[in-house]
Order: sequence, then C-alpha cells, then structure tokens
Amino acid sequence: MAKYVALCGGVGGAKLAYGLAQVLSADELTIVVNTGDDFEHLGLLICPDLDTVVYTLADVADAKKGWGRANESWSSQEALARLGGPVWFQLGDKDLALHLYRRSLLDGGASLCDVTETIAKALGVKHSIVPMSDDPVRTIVETDEGDLPFQTYFVKRRCEPRVSGFRFEGASLARLSSPFEAALSTPDLAGVILCPSNPFVSIGPILALPGVRDRLHACNVPVLAVAPFVGGEAVKGPLTKMMHELGMSVSVGEIASLYADFLDLLVIDPLDECDHDLLRKDCVAVNKVKTLMTTPDERIALARHVLACVEHHRNNRQTAHVVQHSTA
Repeated sequence: MAKYVALCGGVGGAKLAYGLAQVLSADELTIVVNTGDDFEHLGLLICPDLDTVVYTLADVADAKKGWGRANESWSSQEALARLGGPVWFQLGDKDLALHLYRRSLLDGGASLCDVTETIAKALGVKHSIVPMSDDPVRTIVETDEGDLPFQTYFVKRRCEPRVSGFRFEGASLARLSSPFEAALSTPDLAGVILCPSNPFVSIGPILALPGVRDRLHACNVPVLAVAPFVGGEAVKGPLTKMMHELGMSVSVGEIASLYADFLDLLVIDPLDECDHDLLRKDCVAVNKVKTLMTTPDERIALARHVLACVEHHRNNRQTAHVVQHSTA
C-alpha cells in the first residue's frame, strides 16, 4: 500500500491536509505538524498548529477566523479579563476544554503524540495527525525589537516588528516523534508533500530537526511542495512581510530555493508562472494548477492533483532507472 507523509503548519497547510484525508485512507497518510509555535499560557500547553489541523479534519474549525472552534463561546475569556488576566491570546470555552484535558493527560505522563491521538480520535478524526517531535522546540523570531517567542510576535505584537531571522530553540537536541520516524522509514513510502505553509515558521521547524533535510534528500520517493503564494502574495499570514524584510523577492522561485537541497516538484498557481527564473531551473519540476482553496471541493481537487503529480514523477523516475540499468 502506497503511503504518504504530509508536512504541515496551520491554516493553509490544514486545508490541503483536509483534502488529502478525503482522498487517502487513514492507513495511507501521516500528517506531521509543526510544534515550533507551541507555548505555555496560563499553565496550559498551547499547540496552535496541531489544534488547527485536528479541528479542520474534524470539521469543527472556525472557517471565518481561521483558528479555533466554530460556534465558540467566550465566557471564560470575559471572566479572565475581569480578573485582570492576560487576554492577548484568546481561548474560547470549547478550546479551553481541550487545553485543560491536554494538560491533565501530559501531567499524567502521556506524550504529546499520545495526547494528540487521543484528542483527534475523540473528535472523530481517523487519520494520523502527529507532532513533529515529543521534545519541545520553540520558534524565536529575531526582530528589531529583540528576540520574540513566535506567539508574542504573531499574536501579541500582530507581526509588527521587523524580522531579521529565525531560530528554533531545542531543535538540535529534539528527536523525531516515533510516528514521524516510522512514516519516513516505511518501505511503502510513495511521496512526501510539503503543504502550503510558511516555509520559515511552519515548515522550517520541522526541517530543523536533526537529519530531516538529509533524509528528504536521500529518500527514493518524490518530494513535492505546494507554494504558499497566489499571484505573488501569501494567501494568509505574515510570509510576504517576512520575505520583504529579509531582503528576498516574494516569488515561488525563492520558495524553491529554500527547499532546493531536497525538492523534486513544486506546484504553483498559474498566476505565478511569470517567475521565469524558476521555470528555467532543471533541478525542480514545476506544475501549474489553481492552488487557492476556498471550498472543501477545492481542497480535495488540489489534493488529487498533488497526488497525481507525485505518482507521475515516481513512475518517470522508475522508468528512467530501468532504462539506465538496461543500457548499462
């Protein structure tokens, strides 16, 4: 049975993960999620990307906000404000229940992988959604106001400070989670898909784990990324701003360069085909299709297209291998 690994951040990545989960069976897909955004708040472990992916696949995400639960209530947040507590990071009542339960399970000795599986199953999710690591990794944004934990930069400061770089505290000592390790090691692996997530703060922490880049480079299956741009602009989030401040062009070519050591295929929106420098590169195959996912059907359509691209590339690679050996 062909199996796939999807590397995923929050909102944008979760949309493609949803599409892939509609097309592939639970045995065929492992969704590996960034935990660099995680942080402690009010004594609770907040896992924004993990929760966004779980909520999205469970069909309980707030589609308008792009985060949190649909049909949420805010009584606990209002009570916290009256007490003078920190309300810059919003936790709705349903969301708070999940965080309280996570805290109790972690305090009872469960790993983050175990907790995530328990919560996902309770919400009816059949596919494997796994943290990139059970060890803590924390994204630090280097800015003109000093080093800021990611959620401070992203939520509290609303991405206003000017970015000069990123680092991932704990990444060099962190181990891949057991399901992530198993998914990369399976002999049935057919492809690795990088969802359209921010390459710096969503995919970057996953790639910063020891050996991940080398393993993607050495694997014998296609590695495909979906560019998180449409028409030269990030669909959501601070990616466009970050790239400008880092002195980079906001282009799919730059995305390809960030993954150049292991990337085989890049799927881009037709609105970005003017990036001629990328299209002339022989090292990365480029495929054009509508990548904006505004409906569930569009998520599924993109997922089917991505999987077809991976299969086509894999078949071409196998044919070339056979030809090479037959002529040797």
